[in-house]
Amino acid sequence: MKYQIKVIGKEKVKFNNNVDYCVGTGRMGLALTKEYMEQLAQVQKDIGFKFIRGHGLFCDDMAIYQEFKDRSVLKKTPADFKNYREYFEYVNKNAPRKIEYNFTYLDRVVDGYLSVGIRPFIELGFMPYKLASGDNTIFYWKGNTTPPKDYKKWTDLVTATLQHLMDRYGKEEVLTWPIEVWNEPNLPGFWKDADMAEYFKLYEKTARAIKKLNKNFMVGGPAICGGADKKWMKGFLDFLTEKKPPIDFISRHHYTTEYPDYKGHYGYAKLMPLDETLQTLRDCRKIINRYPDYKNLPFYITEFNTSYIPNCPLHDTNLNAAYLSRTLAEIGDLVTGYSYWTFGDVFEENGVPFTPFHGGFGLMANGGIPKPTYWAFKFFKDLKEAQDRCVYRDKNCVIVRKSDGSYKGIVWNLTLETKQKLLEIKFDLPGVAATAAATAAATAAARSTRLCLITKTVDEECCNPLKVWHELGEPANLNCEQTELLKAAAKPLVKTQELSASKPVFTIAAGKNAVIYFELVRSERKSDNGYDYSFYDTMS
Repeated sequence: MKYQIKVIGKEKVKFNNNVDYCVGTGRMGLALTKEYMEQLAQVQKDIGFKFIRGHGLFCDDMAIYQEFKDRSVLKKTPADFKNYREYFEYVNKNAPRKIEYNFTYLDRVVDGYLSVGIRPFIELGFMPYKLASGDNTIFYWKGNTTPPKDYKKWTDLVTATLQHLMDRYGKEEVLTWPIEVWNEPNLPGFWKDADMAEYFKLYEKTARAIKKLNKNFMVGGPAICGGADKKWMKGFLDFLTEKKPPIDFISRHHYTTEYPDYKGHYGYAKLMPLDETLQTLRDCRKIINRYPDYKNLPFYITEFNTSYIPNCPLHDTNLNAAYLSRTLAEIGDLVTGYSYWTFGDVFEENGVPFTPFHGGFGLMANGGIPKPTYWAFKFFKDLKEAQDRCVYRDKNCVIVRKSDGSYKGIVWNLTLETKQKLLEIKFDLPGVAATAAATAAATAAARSTRLCLITKTVDEECCNPLKVWHELGEPANLNCEQTELLKAAAKPLVKTQELSASKPVFTIAAGKNAVIYFELVRSERKSDNGYDYSFYDTMS
């Protein structure tokens, strides 16, 4: 498949690139581990997300909610009883409970986040065991997903936590952190019986308590998964219309595979057509827009990926990167912000992973090995950093032009859509020559100006650590040498090509499921006197 792209450099094409808004994580307690923070630091260095969102803020491993029996109010002592058993029975029966909050681990986690330049997108959940109304739990780490047995104690916990964060990190800082009430309450695994009325009660009481603490907090929901819009999104908006609880944003999740077929430890899910999946977001926005009071609210996708299970080998592939490249090129037209689930594979919903490549959600495999999708995010972030104006976009490519006249772009070959093992695009970008001529000291100098085409290729041959791991025998526990080899195999292939500024025409050939970043910049020779690296070409 071949086609040509020609721009003059003055085009203004719609492209809402918000790739770095937010990224997901497993439960917050994992941030206390060494490799988690090492992976996050590397992700922040290369990509630099603004916010991070995950589960488990109020789970027992974070130890925030504490209850103990206040023996000090009892008149009797152990000496008044025949044995300790009678005394403890007396204590358990008569001693009132006292509530305390322990923010030791929360402070460590948030300190770690801020140290690498990322801030919490706060998800309120799950329920502390001693405050839970039941035993409904989810995941290997047993997050309790039942309503509170005492809503006053719940809202006190929420507001005390937010007040502590403001005291520690500053009110103006913490007020910029969005707050989402719960996670996927439309699923019985995440909210007992998927009880819609009970979730609306949780949302209303929580949102009102937060706004009472400070009206400038940004609070939202309902954080439902896809496929529930007609019932849950409409139901939530009907509830908002009737009860008028405070709300600052609407949230939803977005996954794009069918129900998986399981084999051994893994689930194999088929990708849905991309146009079809993006249409679900348009349809959800249409539902929101029917409600005049809420149609202008920000609409956040607080989780998105291809498969919704943490053991789908698709996540580790170049196909995943190509599919998500087109997603990143278009999703910003449909929603305000979006959060990839997740930044890394230090993640334990199904238990501790057995191997470095296990189909985890992360951009980065354990061992600090970037997956192909990691580079898709890095490339789109590089476009955003350079972006003055988008001049071209289609289903296989996006190009932006900087104020200095140079260009950056990304090409992807989602073979699932193109049906082509090789996609060739010829680029004609004459605007660079015009800019170079306009800024040159003289016409002759302008004619001699050269351009450098830089390409960084991620495809199944040159940046595919999964393939290398497979051919090494799929070792479960990498030694140092294997880890370094896989890191080397996980880097894009960098090439350069010198072009004439008067005719900057070039072709990029993208193989199966390739994602290729390119940059066209001016290149003026400034070599040391007499230096000529091509001298030795004459000896060959």
